[in-house]
Amino acid sequence: MFDLIIKNGTVVDGTGCEGYGSDVGIQGDKISSIGNFDGVDSHKELDAEGLVVAPGFIDIHSHSDFTLLVDPRAQSAVSQGVTTEIIGNCGHGCAPITDPARFTGNIYGYTPDVDIQWNTTAEFFETLQSANPAVNVIPLVPNGNLRIAAMDEPEKQASSSEFKQMVKMLEEGLEAGAWGLSNGLEYTSERATTEEEMIELCKIVTRYGGLFSTHERNKDLFAVEAIEEGIRVARASEVRLQLSHIIPRRSSPVGSVQKVMDVVQDAHDAGMDVGFDAHTRLHGIMNITAALPNWAFEGGPKELEKRLNDKNTRELLKQHESIVSGKNTVGWDRVFLYTSFGSPEMVGKSFAELVSDGRDVFDVIFDVILSEKDDPHRSLIISHSYEEEWLRQTFVHPLCTPASDATALCKDGPLSETVFLGAYTWASWFFNKFVNEFREYTVEQAVNKLTTVPAKQAGISDRGRIDVGCAADITVFDPKTFKENGTLYDPNHFADGVHHVIVNGGLTMEDGRFSTKRFGQVLRRR
Repeated sequence: MFDLIIKNGTVVDGTGCEGYGSDVGIQGDKISSIGNFDGVDSHKELDAEGLVVAPGFIDIHSHSDFTLLVDPRAQSAVSQGVTTEIIGNCGHGCAPITDPARFTGNIYGYTPDVDIQWNTTAEFFETLQSANPAVNVIPLVPNGNLRIAAMDEPEKQASSSEFKQMVKMLEEGLEAGAWGLSNGLEYTSERATTEEEMIELCKIVTRYGGLFSTHERNKDLFAVEAIEEGIRVARASEVRLQLSHIIPRRSSPVGSVQKVMDVVQDAHDAGMDVGFDAHTRLHGIMNITAALPNWAFEGGPKELEKRLNDKNTRELLKQHESIVSGKNTVGWDRVFLYTSFGSPEMVGKSFAELVSDGRDVFDVIFDVILSEKDDPHRSLIISHSYEEEWLRQTFVHPLCTPASDATALCKDGPLSETVFLGAYTWASWFFNKFVNEFREYTVEQAVNKLTTVPAKQAGISDRGRIDVGCAADITVFDPKTFKENGTLYDPNHFADGVHHVIVNGGLTMEDGRFSTKRFGQVLRRR
């Protein structure tokens, strides 16, 4: 007697092996049997005739840390067959936290509508689990949070005592079940992080068998050198390495796309446990407040408003080097205001277009932030940083894993007006482009990229495969119709082609309709 049988489908098990016709039986939260179950009783049966039965897709690089608290239904992910997301990437995340006001700029998707009532990593995990997310969550400890929590001035190099505090909080996070450490060396809080610091932190991650996910420094001009730094850190600490959104930006030297992959391949061939991911869009995206130093936010939105309205302070802020100021290498004609509730008339225009009346680009940026009132982090900017051919060149590499680099969203409820490039399109875009359009991959190979490959890299042993004893995370979809519908300026559209999604044995989507029940778990590494 099964709880659920998936009948008559083509099982594509995630390993890359050829699909085969079979039924899949589920008991509780596990796959209990694979075979012919004609005449076998079950509480529920799904007909998968003409469809692929695959492991649930794994998003190796997500920023859903906070949006899963705002609305845990994660419709943008579930609608694409995603059952697990790895959060805490790019040194951004929700724990550890001391004074919440100091951290809001380091949390993608932050909104004051959800109170931050936790401090430690363990407390955040409990808070997230109590939200009952629709997808599984695999958390990393963000280096940005470690620095902000341990340091009064994270823009500077850490003292010995401050670094010891960071070590203590990292160990606490790993003891609580985090799967590793991430950094974001282009962001204000982490720009002063030294290579030696990362080596020592990663040695701790190695002791726990964890993953190091690195957003490299200065990808605008020195992408190859940035990748080499990450590899040096991993080699010195013997940590398992994931290089985040590896594609160099437009302003990098000619040939950098191939060069960074050659560097990683050489490290892999030398025996290093290394992989990399890439997002599926041509634009980089970030909060507009990434232009500001941490001290600008001290005291909350009212104090920020005073600083931005003070002429002398504004001039001081213009001198701050950040991931946003670095966009001048891409060209301000390629950098656009993507979302703004306070300045909607500016949305879709480049910052080169918006400069007028003696103002410079940062006057425009600061005025947009001022227009957002009590939630200065709501506005997003995008930069046209990549070409589709660069994505194609990257995704065909055997060490590359597709990733959303986005937040999980919903089309109604508190996140209905929130947008984030890739949220509704990343997995469907990858599959449609590389299987149906470019014909670079078979169905089996594309599923492997979305399941077993990220599971192996993250160190997940019981997901990413259709096999007896594995967790019952399953996606049932039509490979001929699985495609994205979102566009650059109209992104919030569900993908086509996914029929059923099962998370931990629970039916989360049936016949393209979302369940009112949610079955995700915060997966803690033991």
